[in-house]
Amino acid sequence: MKRFVVTVCAAALAIAGAAQAADKPLTKVKAGHLVAIDMAPLFVAKESGCFTQQGLDVETVFFANPGDNNAALAGGAIDFSTNPFTLPFFAANSGVPIRVISAAGGWGVMEVVAHGKLGFKSMDDLKGHIKAGKPKLKIATLQGDTLELILKREFARLSIADKDVELVYFNDLLAMVESFRTGRVDLLSHIKPYTTDMVVSKGATVLTTNAKTYSMTTPNTVVSVLEKTLKDRPQIVQAYLKGLICAAAIINKQPEKATEYLAKGNYYRVPPKVLLSSLKAAPGPVTFTPDVVAIQSVVDELTKLGYVKGTTGAADIFRLDMIKALEKQ
Repeated sequence: MKRFVVTVCAAALAIAGAAQAADKPLTKVKAGHLVAIDMAPLFVAKESGCFTQQGLDVETVFFANPGDNNAALAGGAIDFSTNPFTLPFFAANSGVPIRVISAAGGWGVMEVVAHGKLGFKSMDDLKGHIKAGKPKLKIATLQGDTLELILKREFARLSIADKDVELVYFNDLLAMVESFRTGRVDLLSHIKPYTTDMVVSKGATVLTTNAKTYSMTTPNTVVSVLEKTLKDRPQIVQAYLKGLICAAAIINKQPEKATEYLAKGNYYRVPPKVLLSSLKAAPGPVTFTPDVVAIQSVVDELTKLGYVKGTTGAADIFRLDMIKALEKQ
């Protein structure tokens, strides 16, 4: 009987503790983002309650431009920024005390796709097309971005000169997709789920991904905060990362459920079947520790091309101890 009473008391205390935690007000934070499939953990964490479980009320703030996302973080308008991994280097080189705390979550997000009618299966087929003296192909990409660098890295591997193709530069990601959809360009260097949409709805084929061209854990985007946030509010940063890890578990184990959450928020504006295909086609499960060596190599290339001006290195701004410790738990 005594043992029973102790057990009941312990259970009552646990319930009381949970109720007390539930009564605590949530901490409001703002998270800036663009739209790519590796940002799914952010959206799933918000829609599923993963952030709420960690005591956070996260407001997602969409930016159409990575530079505006950077500026909002620098000015304190947002607390967390999910942006292409090159942007923190631009910010740091401009004097912003920015710190990268994790990858956004998801690998193989950048893809080069070709129209199915070309019959290409890999970038090597592009080389064969050129060697055969066939008409020059148009490739849509974003200048000075990792979407251009993935092409340049493959061109170097295959000894393809820029003059062998016609690079068509855009400053609008959705316009790039539309140019491919309507057949104005032949290849597209872009991000999932929009490349996935072209595969599912237009019969496009994937020629390479950043996971193949660089490494499995080379990210598309990363999560950044100001140094002051990391120093003064580490518990908030930790809670945010725990929320992302919670969402990753849903994506990895229940992709259909994750797709429901993503469709509920209408974050991507592509059909649910495209979202599900994007999640299932990932080369590995969602995790958050990025390949810093690969990141540095891309930044070095961008510096040589004149796109990055400054001497900031990954070691200066990456602070991954917290996410590494959490992923081991």
